[in-house]
Amino acid sequence: MLNVAKRLVTYEMLSNTSRETNTQVAFHVGDRLRPQLATLMGNGGYRALLLRALVLAKAEAPWLRAVQVNMDGSLKGLEELHAQLSPTHFFDCSVVLLAQLLLMLVAFIGENLTLHLVREVWPNVSLNDLEFGKGATSEKDG
Repeated sequence: MLNVAKRLVTYEMLSNTSRETNTQVAFHVGDRLRPQLATLMGNGGYRALLLRALVLAKAEAPWLRAVQVNMDGSLKGLEELHAQLSPTHFFDCSVVLLAQLLLMLVAFIGENLTLHLVREVWPNVSLNDLEFGKGATSEKDG
């Protein structure tokens, strides 16, 4: 799942034409899923899913302890985190969080529906060569 998340974050950063910096884009990739997930499970469900993904991601990327989920489901503390980390570590943190969010989705709604939602949001990102939903969340796992 880490490879899927890495591909999505990289795609968003490369296609970023807005005023947002790549570091901002890296962490807001999960927000691209918010409309679909809010429709599926409501805003509270999206927030709960993101909260749980953040807790799990903190175990893999302790720097994420500086980040919190606001009541509206947005992330707080990204500026402080960005100031503390190199761009590479900041990117890695965003990938870990997105991977955990995707794994939570797979656990709750299944691989097929999760893949459908991801492809709906990112139709131009090829995921066919990746093993989607096989449970690996770190490079050493697969």
